Amino acid sequence: MKFTLSWLRDHLETEAPLETLLDALTDLGHEVEEVEDPAKKLGAFRICRVLEAKQHPDADRLRVCRVATWPNGPEGAMEEVQVVCGAPNARTGLVGVFAPVGAYVPGTDLLLKAGSIRGVESNGMLCSERELELSDDHNGIIDLPEDAPVGVRFIDYKGLNDPMIYIKVTPNRPDALGVRGIARDLAARGLGKLKPLVIEKVEGKAPAGIKVAIADELKAKQAPVFAGRVIRGVKNGPSPEWLQQRLKAIGLRPISALVDITNFFTFDLNRPLHVFDADVVKGDLTIRYAREGEELLALDGKTYALKPNMMVIADDNGPESLAGVMGGEHSGCTDATVNVFLESAYWDPITIAATGRALKINSDARYRFERGIDPTFTLEGLDAATRMVLELCGGEPSDLVIDGAIPDVKREYRFDAGRVGKLVGLEISEQEQRDMLTALGFTFNGDMVTPPGWRPDVLGEADLVEEVARVKSLSGLEGKPMPRQKPGVPAPVLTPAQTRERTTRRTLASLGYNECVTYSFIDQKSAEAFGGGQDAVKIDNPISSEMTHMRPDLLPGLLAAAARNQARGFMDLALFEVGPVFSGGEPGEQQVIATGLLVGHSAPRDPWGSRRPVDIFDAKADVEAVLAAIGAPARVQVTRKVAAWWHPGRSGNIALGPNTLATFGELHPRVLRDAGIKGNAVAFTVILPAIPQPKAKSASRAALAISDLQAVERDFAFVVDSQVEALTLVNAALGADKALIESVRVFDQFTGEKAEAQMGPGKKSIALSVRLQPGDKTLTDKDIEAVSAKIVEKVSKASGGALRG
Repeated sequence: MKFTLSWLRDHLETEAPLETLLDALTDLGHEVEEVEDPAKKLGAFRICRVLEAKQHPDADRLRVCRVATWPNGPEGAMEEVQVVCGAPNARTGLVGVFAPVGAYVPGTDLLLKAGSIRGVESNGMLCSERELELSDDHNGIIDLPEDAPVGVRFIDYKGLNDPMIYIKVTPNRPDALGVRGIARDLAARGLGKLKPLVIEKVEGKAPAGIKVAIADELKAKQAPVFAGRVIRGVKNGPSPEWLQQRLKAIGLRPISALVDITNFFTFDLNRPLHVFDADVVKGDLTIRYAREGEELLALDGKTYALKPNMMVIADDNGPESLAGVMGGEHSGCTDATVNVFLESAYWDPITIAATGRALKINSDARYRFERGIDPTFTLEGLDAATRMVLELCGGEPSDLVIDGAIPDVKREYRFDAGRVGKLVGLEISEQEQRDMLTALGFTFNGDMVTPPGWRPDVLGEADLVEEVARVKSLSGLEGKPMPRQKPGVPAPVLTPAQTRERTTRRTLASLGYNECVTYSFIDQKSAEAFGGGQDAVKIDNPISSEMTHMRPDLLPGLLAAAARNQARGFMDLALFEVGPVFSGGEPGEQQVIATGLLVGHSAPRDPWGSRRPVDIFDAKADVEAVLAAIGAPARVQVTRKVAAWWHPGRSGNIALGPNTLATFGELHPRVLRDAGIKGNAVAFTVILPAIPQPKAKSASRAALAISDLQAVERDFAFVVDSQVEALTLVNAALGADKALIESVRVFDQFTGEKAEAQMGPGKKSIALSVRLQPGDKTLTDKDIEAVSAKIVEKVSKASGGALRG
């Protein structure tokens, strides 16, 4: 929906500035899509006077003009500039429009610069109408009357300083497809007063001479009412300047006074109308379904094949108009039109939408009828349009002809002022709510409310609440805590430890593990193999000889389950369990851990060779995923000191200082042999109580921190003894500057005979890539050299190596 600010003020008495109105429109539900402010596009163009125009010394068609300008308005100082102009009407004494250097000329898409034309300096431009996009006239520059106020902005002088506003109208608000509907909403918000709309009834001077009739099958729903009148002796021609400007401002092309009037009421009052040339209408007008084989040459110049489910307005010759969608060219008005038939009707929205969609016709009339206009305004709209035709085109109106009846859309709903607070949370007094609804056109009868005919979207009591909230503005809502239940707020259902256990289970299940629930009792031999079996965890009255001790770890139960599955032909397994383990028989001598076990291969056999034995890195990836899911710190250390049931060279602990958070790696071959496991087996254990709880009360993750500063990467290669682990170098490099060093990774290792031949017996080379991420300033060469020196120092001290030459 497009309209101009002055058009809006025809209906709304307001002094509110444009920005305030735009903000209110969006807040009321009419999102502002675009604003075309002429002051921004043409504000630099001012009225000037040509003091002298003489022939260009090197060009017959050019003139050199001395132009008097007032860049700061008529109250400011006059400035004289020289302009080279090629317009044939450029002359001494001409009052025109001047564009200074730096101005953007929309008609030519040109940013003016000072220049030289045929050797003569030119600073600015004398403009034509086409250059200001006022018309296509480019035969000469604008020639204003002698008394035009020099120094004044041209848009102010011509009344063009009228911003065009384009809003997005939701399908449930057809009333906002008219300027008056928009003004009504703003008035209800308190941004002005809605001007009264006075429409005087037109008295006919003679019979119409054309009768109208609606087919019986259409009266019930598709076409409830059709009215019109003949106006004889009109004089069609160009519409007045004010009307043409209104239509041009919203992108419509003025055609003639009669057609422009119908377009004006379509946008002004949301009342689509149609005007026929009465002299070409043969017989009476009938509203009926189209017949098989009928066609219509429409006003858009296209011929449409009509189908029997489409409504037409027809005379004795056939269809003259596609009802509610588009008129026909045969009965369209021209400059020769003398007698016209002006019609106003109400059409069923669904029928109009189906017809327009089938024929792919998008017209302003269809757009409004298919959303539902005000049926109660049918006759008033006809009278308003008749008055304007008589005023602009003259003529004599006939009696009204009508068939059908205005649909009864009256409905009532109970008004309950307390529902606004319950449903929306806004505290608004009952009188204020009544005033808002009244301003929107609703009428009250005690506690019953009747919506106006232009609001087909209001269909219940909740819609009344929505209207009040919309006008009051939901931006006024304040966040408030929920009321506490006495005697207090209940504690959370799950403790932090229980929440962590649940998260661990879900994470492992999402990684493809199957959960096991094994007995907490195991035999003494198995308990001793995993650091248990003491008398403190011995069961006094065991149920069997295989369940004599409380388990010290979850791995014995998982290994037994894996062995049973392998005995039944399931060789590749991924099992996990979350449960308690015991170090003694007293309270506090137990803790909940999570353990995962991978046995066999990573995938079934396939043609692409993706099958491989599980390894330590599978276990490491999965344990890191679990730690990340339950909120473990990101900066941890990996150490080698592990329990006896882990492989001594292919396992590790994930620790935070002296506290072990998790262990991962291959299991000791002896443990696998005793458990009867065939193939590779890796596992991990997460000690849930050892992981510190997040300090923040919120369970949400911290905000992502990304630096705007450029990161720097530096590579280092160290010569170390062949027995030195790469992890030693990584940890040492990370400790060189914890704030600045973001990551350290190994990207190359040079070992073997060739390495020893170059670097000496028992030596190897390990290359590290260190990423430096500054947080407060860009690193200089000096900063990078200082950090590099620290890295070399730390790594050399920790590994006994030296920087490779």
